[in-house]
Amino acid sequence: MRLERVWLISRLGSQAAQRQAKRCAEDLAAQGVHVVAASSGLARNPFPGLLATEAHLPDLALVLGGDGTVLGAARHLAPLDVPILSFNVGGHLGFLTHDRSLLRLTAPGQKAEAGQESLWDRLRNDCFALERRMMLQAHINRGDGVARGVGVAGSDGLDQADGAHLALNDFYFRPCLDEVSPTCVLELEIDGEVVDQYRGDGLIIATPTGSTGYAMAAGGPILHPGIEAIVVNPICPMSLSSRAVVVPPRAQLSVWPLGETSRRVKLWKDGAHATVLEPGDRAVVERSPHPALQVLLEQSPSYYRTLTHKLHWAGSLTAPEPSHN
Repeated sequence: MRLERVWLISRLGSQAAQRQAKRCAEDLAAQGVHVVAASSGLARNPFPGLLATEAHLPDLALVLGGDGTVLGAARHLAPLDVPILSFNVGGHLGFLTHDRSLLRLTAPGQKAEAGQESLWDRLRNDCFALERRMMLQAHINRGDGVARGVGVAGSDGLDQADGAHLALNDFYFRPCLDEVSPTCVLELEIDGEVVDQYRGDGLIIATPTGSTGYAMAAGGPILHPGIEAIVVNPICPMSLSSRAVVVPPRAQLSVWPLGETSRRVKLWKDGAHATVLEPGDRAVVERSPHPALQVLLEQSPSYYRTLTHKLHWAGSLTAPEPSHN
């Protein structure tokens, strides 16, 4: 990998991420790499500013934080084919991130020991793999019949109310009224065929990556990221017949809010607000043509080992270690 330009994105509000970002920036700058550092969080989105002010895209986006920081970077950088390398610094679960121990820096003039080459040397020597993670995109057809947000939005950060929205984990629909019972009625159409009307707390449409997130918490299945499919999962449905389903990646899903005009529904992308839908509006969700490019440093990564560790699975409730069978 060529390392001439690096965007260094750290989690907003995490002192550990800020300190590590400073050390990485100094290490890269000492090697002649052009580094642009920025913080990212729910209250700060650095990507529109970076895309507007930087003349060239980076060779790599180095993300220091948790899964939320990675999701924000993926939504903006996937359409631009910028690879993302992430480390769990100041984050929580860290499903999408590398362990911090793999972030090895080398002081200027210091040689790394055998088998302990610095992170930058590993990248320059192509000692990594690129994993393509399926993403979803959504555009909104308002009740006036005018389609908005078809395709991928430009460099405005995909945050326009009626622009195209991207998600690496999931889209979900939830009622946006606080003064009444938090339920809604959503009609789902798959490839032009009405499948169900969900009455309950909402609806989740997730990727395999997002199947271990909100969809899993709502009782949905866990999909290996090597499987390209879409999970449709109701949230607390008021019917025992409303179940999670898994559909092919080429499926096109349309969701309509039903009911009175006051029954508005919020559309969320990866836990961030996307837009508001009123009865008569339609959200069309489908596979994005732009996968997220994730840099993998581990030679033999195990998805199941990650699940076991992050979800605290165990072979026995009494044994101190899992069985070796």
